[in-house]
Amino acid sequence: MKLLLFTLIIFINFFSFAEKSEKINSQLRELAGELRCMVCQNQSLLDSDSELAKDLKNVIYKKLQEGESKKEIKDFLVKRYGEFILFRPLLNYANLMLWGSPIIFLLVIGLVAFRKIKIITKK
Repeated sequence: MKLLLFTLIIFINFFSFAEKSEKINSQLRELAGELRCMVCQNQSLLDSDSELAKDLKNVIYKKLQEGESKKEIKDFLVKRYGEFILFRPLLNYANLMLWGSPIIFLLVIGLVAFRKIKIITKK
């Protein structure tokens, strides 16, 4: 009876560990896909095979095991490597021109097109 109970406890712990490990791996893949490799620069950490990418994936994995959130990990990496590590730049005052320029360009193009059409229709 004790052996059966011991075996049951071992299986429950094993499956619990496997489920937690799979959750961490899923979060790791998601985060690594959102972060840029600082060596390759056009690849995510997930796609890169560089040594730095491997080291960063290990750092992320350890931080996820320690229970840190994705935001905390991103903040840590941004402090360490700068905002360039993010594929999607943060929406803040420093990046206002980056986020606002497409809207400004569309408005200017629309205004120019409207004036051109207005001039053409007057003739």
